[in-house]
Amino acid sequence: MSADMGRTSSHKSAGSAVVEYGLVRHTLVSRLAAGTVGRDEICDAHPELLRAARNLGRPAGERCPVCDEKDLVEVTYVFGARLPAGGTCPLTRAELARLERRAEPVQCYAVEVCTGCHFHHLARRWSAGGRSSRRAGQVNS
Repeated sequence: MSADMGRTSSHKSAGSAVVEYGLVRHTLVSRLAAGTVGRDEICDAHPELLRAARNLGRPAGERCPVCDEKDLVEVTYVFGARLPAGGTCPLTRAELARLERRAEPVQCYAVEVCTGCHFHHLARRWSAGGRSSRRAGQVNS
């Protein structure tokens, strides 16, 4: 499975915007290197996020920018009506695409996580779904 599941799925359709947070991450890591932010302030991933990263995460294709000891993994969360309150983590590109095609709108978040030092960062977010189904537009005769 590709590490860029959130980047290459159907959410790039017209009218959908992806917000990337790479510059924010770069600034945060630069602030750590400069000593203006402490490692304990940015390496504080919640235990549930770490559990999801260990069990559901996909390789992000790069080393952790904080500890440089482990590779980052990416966890995608999808939130919306009739989904669990804590969201759902699609395991495959096909499952994510199915969630993105829902009639109800969904909000998607891709989070980078280091399971070693517990660094975490929101990589990107996007909206999907909200399209009415064909049946909704049909009139019964």
